[in-house]
Amino acid sequence: MTTKSGNRQWNVSREPPIVGSEGRLVPGYSAVVPPRQLSQQSFLAISRISLVFLYAIIITGSMVRLTGSGLGCADWPQCSTTKFVDVSTGHAAIEQINRLFTGIVSAAVIAAVLGSIFVTPRRKSLIWLSSGLVIGVVAQVILGAVVVLTGLNPWSNMAHFLVSLALVTTAVFLVEHAGATNVVGEFAVSNQTAPTRQRTKGFADLILGLCGLAIVLGTLVTGAGPHAGDENAIRLTLDLRSITRVHSATVLLCIAATLIFISQVRRNTSEWVRLRTKLEIFLFAAVAQGGVGYLQYFSGVPAQLVAVHVALAVAVWISVLRLWIAVRH
Repeated sequence: MTTKSGNRQWNVSREPPIVGSEGRLVPGYSAVVPPRQLSQQSFLAISRISLVFLYAIIITGSMVRLTGSGLGCADWPQCSTTKFVDVSTGHAAIEQINRLFTGIVSAAVIAAVLGSIFVTPRRKSLIWLSSGLVIGVVAQVILGAVVVLTGLNPWSNMAHFLVSLALVTTAVFLVEHAGATNVVGEFAVSNQTAPTRQRTKGFADLILGLCGLAIVLGTLVTGAGPHAGDENAIRLTLDLRSITRVHSATVLLCIAATLIFISQVRRNTSEWVRLRTKLEIFLFAAVAQGGVGYLQYFSGVPAQLVAVHVALAVAVWISVLRLWIAVRH
């Protein structure tokens, strides 16, 4: 049997199709060949997995420090001068597992880059964001070496955490871009009928800034606090009580600004419908984070509560980023 397309005839009767790369009808075969591509939903799933792994490695990294295993592997990239992989002691095993997990994270971000190339429609923003994840992971590997080779210097530890948070930030933007449904060129087009007020944008910027400042101050508290990762590691020569008070005051300011922000947004029906869920999630996370912070301080900074505090800090940052993106984009 033959069919006509314009002035050309195609034989579509006898043999199975051959998969090509351009989605064109191949003469002599029975189907239109789909292009090699990745659906938007599949790429969104890959992006989310990358975000989860980048979140998880922050938690595993904090467990290395909180269990005193920061120098469980005293060398880099080998665990010791004689062994590349060493699990002969508990501290070495914990540090080794964290290093090996970096390989899983690397695979996830590489998959994100490949996915951004094959996803349809292809967008430069997705390629740039996913490529940023790979660059960030490479930077983390280098910083990890610096942390070990400097004997857990607190400044290098702080840089290590903040770069991790920058990676999470990039992954959040990647997920939000990948999940956008109304896209013109490189940009998502909002469904909202009324423009976002400048006051709303200003409050979102303020809350994002206060939240970021609180997290940076939190790394200073950690650098001066008791959980160094090793009993011989140096600490920052800051007054722990004073820097903790500044940190907690910034958190309280952030929560107060959020409450004022909510009262402002509630007066605008369009904004309230659009932002309510993200506002409530962020407020809940911030209040929980503040509560755990006070609890750990007045209970002597136990390692278990510090681990929860770190996990919540990342959750707070993700939630405030999603709120800011919803307001600004």
